[in-house]
Amino acid sequence: MDGVLCVLKPPGMTSHDVVDVVRRLVGLRRVGHTGTLDPGAAGVLVCCVGRATRLSEFLMEADKAYRVEMRLGIRTSTGDAYGEVLPERDAGLAPGAPLGPVDRAAGPRPARPSRAVTRPAFEAVLRRFTGEILQVPPMVSAIHHEGTRLYRLARRGEVVDLQLRRVVVHRIDVVWADREWTRILLDVVCGKGTYIRKLCADIGDALGVGGYAHFMVRTRAGRFELADALTLEELEDLASRGTLADALRSMDQAVGHLPAVDLPDRSVSDVLHGHAVPIWKVGAAAPEDTPVRLRSRRGALLALARVEGGLLRPFKVLAGAEGRDVAHRVRPR
Repeated sequence: MDGVLCVLKPPGMTSHDVVDVVRRLVGLRRVGHTGTLDPGAAGVLVCCVGRATRLSEFLMEADKAYRVEMRLGIRTSTGDAYGEVLPERDAGLAPGAPLGPVDRAAGPRPARPSRAVTRPAFEAVLRRFTGEILQVPPMVSAIHHEGTRLYRLARRGEVVDLQLRRVVVHRIDVVWADREWTRILLDVVCGKGTYIRKLCADIGDALGVGGYAHFMVRTRAGRFELADALTLEELEDLASRGTLADALRSMDQAVGHLPAVDLPDRSVSDVLHGHAVPIWKVGAAAPEDTPVRLRSRRGALLALARVEGGLLRPFKVLAGAEGRDVAHRVRPR
C-alpha cells in the first residue's frame, strides 16, 4: 500500500500518535507525516504511506494555512493555552487584572490589557509580521538541539540560546474580533517552519500587551484541504470494511504541484534504470529550477528528475510504487 492520507488530527494527540494509528490501520511501519502539529492543535496532517515516504521532503516544503484564535493581554510560557500564565509584569497587563490558572479547555481567563488596542494599531503591527520575518522557535517544540528535542530540554528545566530563523508569512487576515480587541480570529498563510503560537506571542509583544494562541486549526497543507481530511474514526471504518486503500491519494497526485513530463515508451526503461534522458526525446519542455515528475503514458509516477545540461536526470526512482502496470520496452543490453 503506497500513497498519501489526508488526516484530520484531533486536539489532544501528538502527530506521532496519529502516525501510530495509521500504521496500525494500514499494517505497515513505513508511515510518516509531513509537518508536526502541536498536541493542542487540530487540522490537516498529511501522512505518507509506504514508498510515498520518499516524497515527504517535497510535501514538507509546501505552504500551510491556519485559522487561529489569538487572545491579547496574557502571555504564557508556551505561547498557547497549554502553558503557564506569566506574571503581570511580563504580560503587559493592567494592575489587578485577573490571570487565573490555565484551563486546558478554556485557557486562561481573559484579562484587560494595560493599553487599548484598536483595529488600525493591530493591523499596522500585522504588516510588520508579513513577508520574510525572523522568528525564535519556542522552547517547547520538536526542533532538535544537539540531538535532543527542545521540548525534552524544556521538561528538564534547561534553557538554550536559540538562534533566529527566517520564515515567510504570506498573509494574515482578521476574520473577527471582539469589541475590546482582546479576542481575535485570524487566518494565516505561511511557509515551512513558521510557529503560529510564537507568531501570536510576538504580535502581542509588539502591541505591548502580550498575547497567545488560544486555539488553532491547520486548514491546508499544500494541496491538502481541511474539507478533504478524514477523521481517525472514518479511517477505522474504512479499514474495517477493507477499503482504506481507496482513501489514499496517489503519489502523482501528492506531488501534483511539480511539473509533469509524460515519457514515451522508449524512454521508460532508461528512467527505471536511473539513466538520464535527453529532453529532445520526450518532446516536452521542462524547467531547470524545479524538480519534475516523470510519468509513464499510463499515468504512473516513475521518478522525480532535474534538468541538467539538456538531460532529465532522475534522482528518485519510484517505479511501480502505485501498483499500476508500467508500459515500457525492455532496455537493450
